[in-house]
Amino acid sequence: MQGCSLLFEPDMLAFSGCYYGGGEKERTDLAEIRKRWVVTLPDVSPEEERQRGKCPLTPHEVGLMLQALSFSNDTYLYVASGEIYRGEEMLWPLRELFRNFYTKEMLASEELKPFLPYSSRLAAIDYIVCEESNVFISNNNGNMAKLLSGRRRYMGHKRTIRPNSKKLGALFLKWNQTSWTNFADSVRYYQRGSMGEPDELKPGKQEFLEHPYSCICKKPPRNSTNSTKNNG
Repeated sequence: MQGCSLLFEPDMLAFSGCYYGGGEKERTDLAEIRKRWVVTLPDVSPEEERQRGKCPLTPHEVGLMLQALSFSNDTYLYVASGEIYRGEEMLWPLRELFRNFYTKEMLASEELKPFLPYSSRLAAIDYIVCEESNVFISNNNGNMAKLLSGRRRYMGHKRTIRPNSKKLGALFLKWNQTSWTNFADSVRYYQRGSMGEPDELKPGKQEFLEHPYSCICKKPPRNSTNSTKNNG
């Protein structure tokens, strides 16, 4: 099973200033939520934010990306998420692309009842399932995605796919104006280097949680080694 983390909550979209084609209702809904931070949030252009890669992919866009990357429509997909803006309307296209679509609510509705009042515990369940999945996919670069990427990398390499949001965001604006072959070729091209290959990275250039140093538990400090020899 592949784990997919979808960060698409209404308050997150409002905070980001992104727009996803939902017309005046979407603009009004998100503008109302955005008033909570009116003192601290600058005015932004949704189009520019999209071009800068600051907007998470929609569930449909995640599905299109996975199909372009050769995931078949019978792939088992576990979707980890909180509240999704526009709910089932937004999730339906992803369900159509991957018929083996599951959430924790679908798999263990009775067992989840004690956890329902606690959002952090529900998130922890999603975290555990995604950590153990064969492939982990995220539509965002949020903290949970970074922690999972780092954990999967440190505990033994498992593939983690992170979308190149800057490149893919522009591509998805016109994906249905070209052939599927050209679209899929472009997705694969833009995702080079973001497919979770086990490449060696130089320390210090990436975020620690996402790229933990491999030597943390392997190499004792030099002074510690000398001290052990002297004490022996």
